[in-house]
Amino acid sequence: MRAVLFDEFGPPEVLHVVPWRDPEPGPGEVRVRVLAAGVQPFDVGVRQGNMPWAKIEFPSQIGQEYAGVIDTPGGGFEVGEPVLGSTMLNGAAELVCVAAENVVRKPDSLGFAQAAALVAAAQTASGALLELGVGEGDVLLVHAAAGSVGTVATQLARMAGATVIGTASPVNHDRVSRQGAIPVAYGKDLVRDVRALGLTPTVALDAAGGEAIAQSVELGIDPDRVGTIVDDKAAAELGTRVVRAGRDPKRLAHVVDLAARGLIVLPVQAFSIEDVVAAHRAVESRHSEGKVVLTLYP
Repeated sequence: MRAVLFDEFGPPEVLHVVPWRDPEPGPGEVRVRVLAAGVQPFDVGVRQGNMPWAKIEFPSQIGQEYAGVIDTPGGGFEVGEPVLGSTMLNGAAELVCVAAENVVRKPDSLGFAQAAALVAAAQTASGALLELGVGEGDVLLVHAAAGSVGTVATQLARMAGATVIGTASPVNHDRVSRQGAIPVAYGKDLVRDVRALGLTPTVALDAAGGEAIAQSVELGIDPDRVGTIVDDKAAAELGTRVVRAGRDPKRLAHVVDLAARGLIVLPVQAFSIEDVVAAHRAVESRHSEGKVVLTLYP
């Protein structure tokens, strides 16, 4: 098979697509032929060497999200059945072995690139909203509402009955509006601009970092209802929360079902696996036009 590998920490150019050994499934595992693989900010951090708890042995694979078809039977799955799910440091490859209990069936109405795009965003967003107790009557402030997590969180929160204010650069305000949120520009005037809306935020989800947590607290939101997925340091300093509910195939399957029915929409920016360097550059820029996905179509 071919896989994305890197031999040292560094810029996107350290990534290479090379022939690699085919993985063999162990007990309780199935092998998936990957047709699309998501690229996360986490992948960028791993490649840069900024995730010290991720024990990297070179040469190392990379990638946490996949969608494809079952390549070896097991766990109630048949060969050729379309699936998706989470993995760890091996998703950007033509084959991946994963625990069958964590595999989610892909609906026919959802493309492989769209399915791979949802894997992390669906689990992170749904878990964060659950931990923060977002529901009917809430006014949720989503920092980085145009990102993949923010996009899914906005739509899930609206379905739960919340009003959503979403921060984004002005170029993304139309998209944030289409997601069902009231857009505001991020930056030093955020607090003023939110107050000018005449709405009082009751809960905040930070997927941006920087000033976001401090601005949420300044807006009067209870620190226990200010959650971040990116800025542990600021959360500790300001007494707010880190909301990482972890991977859950049941939550993933729920959001995937909503997406298959057109109730959750996540824009995708697709690159072929040969263009993995450009894909990582797009994620690293933090201005990609949708969730970045590598395609491995025949």
